Amino acid sequence: MVEQLRRDFAPPQVDVEEAGRIMETFSRGHSSEGRRVVLITSGGTKVPLESRTVRFLDNFSSGRRGAASAEYFLRADYAVIFLHRHRSLFPYSRRYSNQNWLDSLRLLPVPAGEEPRVEAEPNCLPGIVPVLEEYERMKGARRMLSLEYHTLSDYLHLLLAAARALSPLGSNAMFYLAAAVSDFYIPASEMPEHKIQSSSGPLQITMKMVPKMLSPLVKDWAPKAFVISFKLETDPEILIERARKALETYRHQVVVANVLDTRRSYVMVVTNTEDTKLFVSDKEESLGIEIEDKIINDLTSRHTNFIKQTSTYSQSNQGL
Repeated sequence: MVEQLRRDFAPPQVDVEEAGRIMETFSRGHSSEGRRVVLITSGGTKVPLESRTVRFLDNFSSGRRGAASAEYFLRADYAVIFLHRHRSLFPYSRRYSNQNWLDSLRLLPVPAGEEPRVEAEPNCLPGIVPVLEEYERMKGARRMLSLEYHTLSDYLHLLLAAARALSPLGSNAMFYLAAAVSDFYIPASEMPEHKIQSSSGPLQITMKMVPKMLSPLVKDWAPKAFVISFKLETDPEILIERARKALETYRHQVVVANVLDTRRSYVMVVTNTEDTKLFVSDKEESLGIEIEDKIINDLTSRHTNFIKQTSTYSQSNQGL
């Protein structure tokens, strides 16, 4: 797998080695304090069509689920590595992503010669005070490490680096793989160097399947970690079947399955032994309750049980 990344994908646009060192230091520090660490992947992945990229393939993911989930993991006392797509939604600020920030600010009159001052209009930023207070607390505690990726190649290399950094934590590490990763790509060796010209006529592209990182992550890179993947479908009839197929194929612990049209209010948490429905009612939604709150409550409880089972199994083997 590592060799395929080096051979088929363009060099990453980020310093993967430095990111790996930062993640290792962050994880080791919080683990020494007895805190669990979760890697959250968030946002879509951009697949270039040219080496000097003008055109690329993308998906609709905004990173909303990953950004919201990061907040709830922080509230649950996890340390969070937030690996997100450049310009995707970010924890806390994601609540105000649909408005023009400039409309929420105004310049204050100051005496001549002094630096201009800016004031926020709280009425334009509903709930901003508690959001800002929570953000400042988490920032001060240094419990979130934010790393960006730009391309599919960046994402794959950084995920490998993250797995290596978190592997020493054993069962106290969680992988919450919420990023919408492309299934297809063009190998670097087959990609045109310059912009594809429309004058050449209709465009025909042959793409290869993106290597499945979940399998080596579970089997080799972080074999003792608690791993959650996501399954999004448009046909509810095949949702559970596809989720169970993923568990059977990759041997990880949980699939969070959802249908495109209801993804913000209803999910299924699928394991090898049960399917658990989580949903937000209209009343709950009106009170500001989000589905990610319920997802993280469910998963943190499962993670606790996973750690206990792993510890019991380890002690039993030592006894033998």
